[in-house]
Amino acid sequence: MKTLIINGGTIEDAFALSYIERVKPDCILAADRGMEFCYRNQIKPDVILGDYDSADKTILEAFRRQSGIEWHQYQPEKDYTDSEIAIGKAMERNSSEIHILGGTGTRLDHVLGNIQLLMQPLAKDIPCFLIDSHNRIRLLKERAVLQKSQQFGKYVSLLPLTTEVTGVTLTGMKYPLQDAAFTSDNTLGVSNEIAADEAVIDLKNGILIMIESRD
Repeated sequence: MKTLIINGGTIEDAFALSYIERVKPDCILAADRGMEFCYRNQIKPDVILGDYDSADKTILEAFRRQSGIEWHQYQPEKDYTDSEIAIGKAMERNSSEIHILGGTGTRLDHVLGNIQLLMQPLAKDIPCFLIDSHNRIRLLKERAVLQKSQQFGKYVSLLPLTTEVTGVTLTGMKYPLQDAAFTSDNTLGVSNEIAADEAVIDLKNGILIMIESRD
């Protein structure tokens, strides 16, 4: 089951709507201000959750009048962000894939926190993508194969989430590597490109952040 989480960060509607049409999620989960995107685009979420501290009250009441929505409300003073709660709910629903829109934006603390949260589905081998109109972000702990025909953008950057990632081998890329070590004090993996029809990323130990991006 594909689950789409819509958070309250920056969302470009035209891109988001085209992405939703392409992914065709089985479940849409709106986290707090994510309701606003759903409301203005006439999308009915399956689940709405959050503390609702930043949600538009008119929109909140409009959705409350609709039947068939599952609600989860939390206190504003809590130990978890709405994003973390949403990812937990998506995993509880046995999602086979999780896609997150509105998880990036001007709040860099939330952006970095959301990248770290990708560890939770990774631990359960659930593919999870953090997407905006310029970037698609996921974590890698094992081999990944990228098709040039399906690439998100021109660039592929690899950054270590763990302090060190060893045994990194890149084939089919503009800047190949063989059994390299990525550490958190350099930018070795930034701005690579897929050069062949298929590119392969291998690693032995550690976790990489993979960012596919376009200008």
